[in-house]
Amino acid sequence: MQFLRSLVFTLFLFLWTFFYAIFFVIACSVLPFRRRFTLIRVWARVLLTALKWTCRLDYRIEGLENLPADNHIALWKHSSSWETIAMSLVFPRQVWVLKRELTWIPVVGWGIRQVHAIAIDRKSGRSAVGQVIAQGKERLAEGDWIIIFPEGTRMSPGQTRRYGVSGALLAAETGKLLLPVAHNAGSFWPRRGLLKKPGTIRVAIGKPVAAAGRDPREVNREIQSWIESTVARMERADVASGQARADAG
Repeated sequence: MQFLRSLVFTLFLFLWTFFYAIFFVIACSVLPFRRRFTLIRVWARVLLTALKWTCRLDYRIEGLENLPADNHIALWKHSSSWETIAMSLVFPRQVWVLKRELTWIPVVGWGIRQVHAIAIDRKSGRSAVGQVIAQGKERLAEGDWIIIFPEGTRMSPGQTRRYGVSGALLAAETGKLLLPVAHNAGSFWPRRGLLKKPGTIRVAIGKPVAAAGRDPREVNREIQSWIESTVARMERADVASGQARADAG
């Protein structure tokens, strides 16, 4: 039954995104950028509501009190497609750093271009870092949050890789803060496979980290340590909860 629920949601995800992207591109021809983000939130809210109804998968956010009043830079754990939807509902108006290949997708890619995303070639190394810094400064000056997945790709639960340094460098050069974001979405909506498990995804927003005047590598180690240890605690709690349900059954 859960597989069928997951299939229904996945079909809805693709159909809703495709047709909404057509509407979004048309709407963006007359809407200023500040209004476009409202439409992004509508898209995300509908999907997460559908996910709750079909797959019985909900979420809760911890640490909202750590969000500063101004716009800054958020570094998200990347383990699922879920966070690419949810992040627009968790943080204020934002732009995303993403791989340029996403902008090549028909219709959807056109929509991505309309929200001023920073699309990079991940294979270009320093050039990609420079692009994030240059465009990131422009977006921050416009009042937008910058959302970065420092691992660069989705990682399975329990796995990580060295965090990219572009976010820490951007924060150091602009005096902005870094907000670490941990979550356990990968335990419910895996990076591969169709099945979405029922439950509640936890999202934890950490305390802001200042990067100005510090070695970016040291900043990255601090943020990665917090994110990965927080995710590990969440995953251990998921395992213990699953075992308790099994024992009760």
